[in-house]
Amino acid sequence: MDFNGTWKVYSEENLEDFLKVLGAPQMVVKMRKDNKPVITIEQKDKDFTCKIKTPVYTQTFSFTIGKESEVMTLDGRKIKCTVREENGKLISENDKFTSVREIQGDEMIETVTAGSVTFICKSKRVSSSPDS
Repeated sequence: MDFNGTWKVYSEENLEDFLKVLGAPQMVVKMRKDNKPVITIEQKDKDFTCKIKTPVYTQTFSFTIGKESEVMTLDGRKIKCTVREENGKLISENDKFTSVREIQGDEMIETVTAGSVTFICKSKRVSSSPDS
């Protein structure tokens, strides 16, 4: 499981409905809909640092597999959850959603379910080094 690198989001299915289910303000929904992020992940064993960047904002958060951490939601809120690794996938759950992030070739696919809405985010690896 190698998540290291820079990833460019090219597809976001059900983003608007997903953000609404989470209670994101309409301004945040519009901003996210209009700006596909670039995600940089630095992975050192079980420690991860993620940087999500759009022309409008940059968010950075860190987590360690198996330990409760504070992570950032799509609409910028901080939540506590524990990320675990299963079969090469990163899985995080809390009372509002379940997220599964996996690598398929040079793509990273994140599937997030909140209630009856599933959001699917697809990214292409543009660099295997997080410093690029």
